[in-house]
Amino acid sequence: MLLVARVAAFLGIVTLALSPAESSVAQDKPLYNPLETFAPLTLPGPINRYRSANGAPGPDYWQNRADYEIHATLDPEGKRLTGQVTIAYTNNSPDALDSLWLQLDQNIYRKDARSVLASGWPRDHFTDGFLIDELEVDRGGKVEASTYLVSDTRMKVSLAHALSRGEQLKLRIKYHYAIPGLWGGRTAWISTPKGDIFDIAQWYPRMAVYDDLRGWDTAPYLAQEFYLEYGHFDYFVTAPSDMLVAGSGELVNPADVLTPLERARLVQARASDKSVMIRTPAEVDDPASRPKQGGTLTWHFRMDNTRDVAFSASRAFAWDAARINLPGGASALAMSVYPPESARLDAWGRSTEYLKDSVEHFSTRWSPYPYPTAVSIAGGVSAMEYPGIAFDGVTDNGKYLFWITAHEIGHTWFPMMVGFDERRDPWMDEGFNTFIDVYESDDFSNGVYGPKRDSEFAEAGGNPVDAILPVLADKDAPIILTRGDAIREKYRHPVSYFKSALGLILLREQILGPERFDPAFRKFIRDWTFKHPAPSDFFRAMESAGGEDLSWFWRGWYLNNWTLDLAVERVAYIDNDPAKGARVTVANLDRLVMPSSLEVRYADGKTLEMALPVETWIQKSSAVITLPGSGPIASVTVDPRHLLPDKDRANNVGAPGL
Repeated sequence: MLLVARVAAFLGIVTLALSPAESSVAQDKPLYNPLETFAPLTLPGPINRYRSANGAPGPDYWQNRADYEIHATLDPEGKRLTGQVTIAYTNNSPDALDSLWLQLDQNIYRKDARSVLASGWPRDHFTDGFLIDELEVDRGGKVEASTYLVSDTRMKVSLAHALSRGEQLKLRIKYHYAIPGLWGGRTAWISTPKGDIFDIAQWYPRMAVYDDLRGWDTAPYLAQEFYLEYGHFDYFVTAPSDMLVAGSGELVNPADVLTPLERARLVQARASDKSVMIRTPAEVDDPASRPKQGGTLTWHFRMDNTRDVAFSASRAFAWDAARINLPGGASALAMSVYPPESARLDAWGRSTEYLKDSVEHFSTRWSPYPYPTAVSIAGGVSAMEYPGIAFDGVTDNGKYLFWITAHEIGHTWFPMMVGFDERRDPWMDEGFNTFIDVYESDDFSNGVYGPKRDSEFAEAGGNPVDAILPVLADKDAPIILTRGDAIREKYRHPVSYFKSALGLILLREQILGPERFDPAFRKFIRDWTFKHPAPSDFFRAMESAGGEDLSWFWRGWYLNNWTLDLAVERVAYIDNDPAKGARVTVANLDRLVMPSSLEVRYADGKTLEMALPVETWIQKSSAVITLPGSGPIASVTVDPRHLLPDKDRANNVGAPGL
């Protein structure tokens, strides 16, 4: 999710300005110590039979499974959802489980929710959260006694008999809740001229994850997104017959809920690279655009290998769709729904085009899209993602709509396919996704909306490596590996999104190079699709497949908030004779190290460029480089193309006699 909902969020980084004292600290003594930077690094996650030394799942890796059947009824007048969920839960762990934990995310809207005080955001609207009407445990067709306890956004179900390895039981839960308005954030309803739009998410009790890292991961929901088990979903949404429902996965019963004309248009869209209108804006007011008048219809959706589902419903929806072309000749369907007032060609009229292009390029660059549909919703919830579906704003338009569409559907790769723990490791969720966004902006329509890495940092001089400098200099800024709930809003985007994404850009473009980074990154995605990697798994995977000891980078960029300061300290001719060459002293003055390059410009216009590998600094803080005699030197510059986050570029250039 793009937590700050406009492009201005990307620019917010520059508000973390250096104080005069911080910007004028004298470098009397180099801060750099090679024995610190290149010391052996112990990663926070150990190697074992579950998680291998090469960053892949180990030979005994396991994870539990949760399959869902959900029946829900939407009451748009009463702003209420009533549901029944059956969860088939399979214990694949080596442990016997005497209790189960579930997540009740709607409880975040209660007055007594922990999040009310944890977030610091003022709130004057509340609901009663999930109201559990009935719960039973079915084991082998027999209902057995059980009790449950609700604690904030968690529910513990105590079992009469422990659930052994390989055993499955079914939980049946009847529940209801009041749907929050726009203040609800990630799930809400909004009024539009043609009808209310309901964006429905976190709408059923969901299994917590039991894994090899913590056992039950019962972190309370404080608005820092999700960590969920994978499984199969069959879900049924009953709504008034004049509403359209768009949901995660494949619509199973189009004959029951669509007109013959709409079904024919869907068939056409599946073969079209151009958007095809399924329900035009003009048809929104036409009763003939619905298969029946009065009463309700039940929409049946199905989705495999997913950790969640969401849907949106409205009388106001226009609907278009187009084919997504996937590697190997496969295809999926891109769809957008939006109210008529959003249908302009500079706005949601191009949504499906943006969606299709993003999925196609992400699939080609990184890993094929795994789901039958990709859906963009124009509603009240802006900039929030769920598997195969994205909620964005009814007023989004232009390049922002492109950026937000690419970003939100990009979350299908991280964390929907690669199942990161978003609550504990938001940098893997948001940073990885922001990273792949950068290249989608380059790819779309010859870069008409790019380069994202520059345009969104215009206030920092148009260069993201400059925009990160205030974050690195801020003594209060958290390190990347900080639990999401502990990161203040001031730092959430700069650290979890921007610093994390820039770290991957530096790793790809300056450290490993695309020829090593890309295969390693694709292997990591392939190894962990529909699984639960931890940060240490990623670090090991990139080192092993990328062919590089990156401990210095993990330590400086991820485990600390270190800064870089490369300097050309001295340029001197050998024996004061340009014909004999020159000696250049280059220093690393601060704790972060990076590979760089040195450019020599001669007075006659010739140039010489040489690489400075990171090993330049493995034993020392300065290096003397001997240049051949090629005539008088005009200047020597370290990092001449401005590719690194160097905090003081004034000392990057030297010349003889300076």
